[in-house]
Amino acid sequence: MILKNENKRHKKQGTRFKSFVKFGMLFLVLCSLYFLPSTSCNIYKFNEATVPDSIKTVKVVQFLNRARYVNPQLSPRLTDKLRQKIVGQTRLSQTNNDNADWEISGTITDYSLSTSAISGQREATNRLSVSVHIVKDSHKEDKRDEYDVTRSFEFSASKSLQQAESEKADEMIRALTDEIFNRLFSNW
Repeated sequence: MILKNENKRHKKQGTRFKSFVKFGMLFLVLCSLYFLPSTSCNIYKFNEATVPDSIKTVKVVQFLNRARYVNPQLSPRLTDKLRQKIVGQTRLSQTNNDNADWEISGTITDYSLSTSAISGQREATNRLSVSVHIVKDSHKEDKRDEYDVTRSFEFSASKSLQQAESEKADEMIRALTDEIFNRLFSNW
C-alpha cells in the first residue's frame, strides 16, 4: 500500500514537472519571437532606404537606351517605376528642377538574347539579359556614385523575342527596379 501511494505521488510529480517544462519551453519560444526582431541590427531590411537627413529632393532623369537592340517600352517604364518606388518608399520628394539634392540617371547598356540551354541538339531555353548603368549625383555633397545592374530572364526557345518581351515585361521592370533601388539606397 505504501509502495502504491509512493508511485502515485511520483507520477503526479512527474506530470507536474512535464507540464512545467512544457510551459517553460513555450514561454521561452514566445519570448524569443517577441524580442528577436527588436534586437537585430537592421542591416538587411529591404523596405527601409538609407537617405541622409540633409537630402530632401530627388530628380530621376529619363533613362537613355544605348543598347544595340532597343525595346522602346523599357526606358520609360523603368524610369517611371523607379520614380514611384523612390517616392513610395523614401521620404524624398520628386522634382523636375535642376536644383534637386540628388539626381539619378541611367543608361540601358545591354539588351541581348542568348541560348541558355540546349536539349537534343536544339535550343530549349533562351536568356534575355538587360544591363543598366546608374549614376547618382549628390549636389549637396558634390559626390557621384555609379552602379551597374544586370538581370537575366529565361524563357522557352519556342517563343519569339516579342512573345517573351510581352510575357516577361512586368517581371523585368519589377526586378530591375528593385535591384536599382537597393543599389541606390542600401549600397548592396
